[in-house]
Parts: sequence; structure tokens; C-alpha cells
Amino acid sequence: MRLSLPAYVSLIARLCKFRISLPVALTAFTGYLAHNGRWSYDAIAPVAGVFLLASAASALNQVQERNTDRRMARTAGRPLPSGKLSLKSAVMWIVLLSISGSLLLAFKAGLMATVLGWLTYVWYNGIYTPLKKKTAFAAVPGGVVGALPPMIGWVASGGSPVSPAALSLALFMFLVQVPHFWLLLLRFGDEYREAGLKSLTERLDTISIHRLTIAWITATAASAIIMPVFFIFRFPLSVWILWLSSAIMAGAFLILLPGSAREGDYRKPFITINIYVFVVMMTICLDVLL
Repeated sequence: MRLSLPAYVSLIARLCKFRISLPVALTAFTGYLAHNGRWSYDAIAPVAGVFLLASAASALNQVQERNTDRRMARTAGRPLPSGKLSLKSAVMWIVLLSISGSLLLAFKAGLMATVLGWLTYVWYNGIYTPLKKKTAFAAVPGGVVGALPPMIGWVASGGSPVSPAALSLALFMFLVQVPHFWLLLLRFGDEYREAGLKSLTERLDTISIHRLTIAWITATAASAIIMPVFFIFRFPLSVWILWLSSAIMAGAFLILLPGSAREGDYRKPFITINIYVFVVMMTICLDVLL
């Protein structure tokens, strides 16, 4: 069956998880601005490179998990398990995106940014993805995948990957990935088990998972609160936004998680944590841009 161009583009967007790849690119942009201290058109190429590599990694992940995806209602409609896109087409896009993203980083961001880009790629597809079938705690090492993109942006603008400020930003992104994934497990744990993936709900009861999630959320909030120790913010308002949003987010989870357990719906805390990450990233970016 021949697809119209808009329908085909929509399939590729779903294959490459553009809704996830774009926020990943935003974290790289944040890292770039945080070090550079000002807007520069030079940021476009490395951020685009991160977006393309993230898209390629997401597409490869769907190739790796296509059989598992067929067994879960949440993922059965994805391009590969649904049969709307062929494996050959998916591989073609993976190769194209991987090469173009790598070339952008290599020629416009430097060797270190390229190495970090490929480390993220390999970690996601070669370590984290297989680990999901072996351990319910795969999200913890998987958090490295979220920590590296802002460092790519940081080094692309000439910063050191071991700078305390870069590590502070990476720590925040590492910590926030873990409860983000655990909320998905709480919501879709039964589907994960039926598909052969390890679920935290097999090892711990709901209350224990709630406690772990709140502990990680608190650590995430703390990592954002101490960012002004490592970053020089131009506006005091930026610092207050970081502090207040972190306190509100941590407090909200104490209320939202028990309520979500009673309702059997974890969308509210999931949306809350996504909004919080966006607020932190935008606060850092706008502090530089305004």
C-alpha cells in the first residue's frame, strides 16, 4: 500500500521518536548556551547532530524491540510491529541519520562531542536496551543516556567535559531519567511483564516503588537547587525559579503519587516531571538569551 507523503513522514517521526529526540536536542542546546554564555548560530549544527543521532538511536531501539513491541498494547501500533513500515526502510533511515548526525558533530562540534554522541548511542542501544530484559533496575544505568547530551552541547561550545558546571547539569539529567521511567513501569508494569521485560513491580510493592521514586525526585530537585553554586546566573529571578519549581515539584509528588495509585493512572506525575524538566532547561536558556 502506497502512503501519502504526510503519512510517510508521520511514520518516520514515530519510528525516530521525534517527540523524545527534540527534547534531547534541547538539553544539548542548553549545555551549549550554559557554557557559551550567549546565542550563536554555531549552536545549530551540534544541536542538529544530537537530534539526528537521537533519532537514529530511537529508530534502532524500535528495530531491536519490534518483537517485544508486538506484545504490548501501548506499542503494538508502532511502525514496525504494525507492519506499516518495513524493516528495510527502518534500517535505511538508521544508517542515513547516523551518518548525517555523526558528520555534523565531527565537522562542526569537534572530536570530543562526536565521541560523546556515539557513547550515548552505544550506551542506549548496546547497554540500556538489552538490560531491560535482564534487570528491573535498568533505568539506573540508563540514566547515563540522558546525562550525556547536555555535555555534548557543553563541549561543542569549547567547554571541558569535567567542568563542575557541566557535571552539575549532567547530574540533574541523569537523576531525572530514573523516576521518569519508573512512572512508566507503574503505569504499564503488567504489559512489560507480559512482553518479557523486567519490571520493578515484580520485585517491589507499589509503596516501596513510591518511596524510591520520591527519593529520586528529591535528589533531582536538590541537584537543581545547587546549580547556582556552579553556574553564574545573570538574573536572581532565574535562581528563584529553579528553587521554587524544584520545591513545588518535590512537594507535588508527595500528593500526586498516592492519588495516582488509588486511581491507577500515573499520567499526572509523569506530565508533572516533564513540565519540571522543561522549566529547568528553559530557565537556564532564557537566563543566557535575555
